[in-house]
Amino acid sequence: MKEDKIYLEYILQCINKIEEYSQGGKKEFVNNSLVQDAIIRRLQTLAESTQRLSDGLKEKMPTIEWRSISGFRNILVHDYLGGIDLDITWEVINKSLPELKKEVEAILK
Repeated sequence: MKEDKIYLEYILQCINKIEEYSQGGKKEFVNNSLVQDAIIRRLQTLAESTQRLSDGLKEKMPTIEWRSISGFRNILVHDYLGGIDLDITWEVINKSLPELKKEVEAILK
């Protein structure tokens, strides 16, 4: 659990930073490459960290779609030459991250 805790704390830190970086709304995200870069980088490292969590911990969080997070990470890392859909990324920020944050906070308590 010690290593899991380190990764969970990092995931939470990434989510908090993404929330901070996305405060300007979707319009700023779509039109500001600096904001895109910051958010996408945090999403990449967050997703990479989820791959390092133990299977036992993931079983305690069955509502999280771990494979989807991994697949999204692969898109962010490998399809950067025009393959990243900003609308889907924005949806992830607003719909998936709050759920993940809630689960991570609960398991850390």
